Amino acid sequence: MADAITITFGPLGSAGRGDLVVFVGDDLALGGAARDVLGSGGADLVARAASVEKFKGRSLSALVLPAPAGIEADRLVVVGLGSDKDRAKIDWPVLGGFTAGKVSGRTARVVLGANGAPVTAENAAEFALGARLRSYRFDRYKTKKKPDSDENGGTTLHLLLSEHEAAAQAAKAAEAVAEGVVIARDLINEPPNVLYPEEFARRASELTKLGVEVEVLEPARMRELGMGALLAVAQGSVREPRVVVMRWNGADSAETPVALIGKGVVFDSGGVSIKSAGGMEDMKGDMGGAAAVVGTLHALASRKAKVNVVGAIGIVENMPDGGSYRPSDIVTSMSGQTIEVINTDAEGRLVLADVIWHVQSAYKPRFIIDLATLTGAIIVALGQDIAGLFSNDDDLAARITAAGEATGEKVWRMPLAPSFDKAIDSKFADMKNTGGRHGGAATAASFIKRFVNDVPWAHLDIAGVGMSSNATEINRSWGAGWGVRLLDRLMREHYETK
Repeated sequence: MADAITITFGPLGSAGRGDLVVFVGDDLALGGAARDVLGSGGADLVARAASVEKFKGRSLSALVLPAPAGIEADRLVVVGLGSDKDRAKIDWPVLGGFTAGKVSGRTARVVLGANGAPVTAENAAEFALGARLRSYRFDRYKTKKKPDSDENGGTTLHLLLSEHEAAAQAAKAAEAVAEGVVIARDLINEPPNVLYPEEFARRASELTKLGVEVEVLEPARMRELGMGALLAVAQGSVREPRVVVMRWNGADSAETPVALIGKGVVFDSGGVSIKSAGGMEDMKGDMGGAAAVVGTLHALASRKAKVNVVGAIGIVENMPDGGSYRPSDIVTSMSGQTIEVINTDAEGRLVLADVIWHVQSAYKPRFIIDLATLTGAIIVALGQDIAGLFSNDDDLAARITAAGEATGEKVWRMPLAPSFDKAIDSKFADMKNTGGRHGGAATAASFIKRFVNDVPWAHLDIAGVGMSSNATEINRSWGAGWGVRLLDRLMREHYETK
């Protein structure tokens, strides 16, 4: 849930109470608008305070001091933008998040811009997006909450710039994206006793309020379709599985849809191949891919994106039980291909196999992107700031990579060599569900690839970025909602009709 934050846009020179935020480069020079607000002595004041505090104006640094006499403000907050090179490539969401962190719980007027850093309406909208994401916190289960210090509750930012009307308009789309990220974060952060498959499906169904068509497949329908792989994963839990198909039709009805597919294992104990106790509590986040898909559909529908998208998520709980599937079981997927189960903790790929096959068969998408917290191996390879990208299509992979660079949700392309595919051949079935320890992320991707027909496809292994997230200027949450911004950017730049 988002912390209480209010963001408005107004013209330069607007009066108001609270803090005053201005920006400087490493030369400590104030922009014209900031000079107008602070008066002739403003530059000297900042220079003297900077000397005392050893503030150099470096990127993402701040100097906080009492407001000078004659200035209607409680405090003056000077935010550094760095060198000319830094100012030429400002990450506006990150700057917005950093700034919001410096005035958290307060009211502030923010004079956007500095020497050498002109601000467009789009820049301001991205700044607001970052501020909203920084304000998020998940505390609904705390009985004692931290009080907000501002008398109106939460944080209030008045963003001041010359293009304020255009910025307010651009911010509507950015706010839709922020809402999508918040929805994904909420889903990831929820405990599994609250967010079981049926409840997850119910929450996804709320997208109908935005015009999204939602179909929920229950176990009887899954059996009719032959989803033997997904159902095998779910059979050890008392919580029945669900498959949710969400359709946003924002373009012409003749436009072929794109498909986004998410792994939704709401809790992964490992099943009979049970995980060790240490860290098992993090497995409530094993549905980060599904959360990203739901959040992305919300963002696209909320801003009325002109694109047709099918979002599908397979929601299961993987538990040990007398009825659980076992190592050495052979299950039949919806595709008709048989799978020897080597390890019941390699369950996400079984879920994706059936959901991918169903979406291909029913909707004939122009391409497929799946997102899954799939392997610990990808964390060993890439850490917790970059997701693994596997793809059978160079153009799609390049576009995803570019969208990741633009949003900061970065990916790194990994190989799909024939040897990885060979590693999942089985003596007893068409394939086995794990190829062993070596190249674990690549053999898992090769498994999924066997269920992709002649269609462009990309697999994002988000195990490192999807949960237990590193803190950043725009995220202080355990679940970052990774993927929503990347996918929204990808659709906006390449697949929406003009």
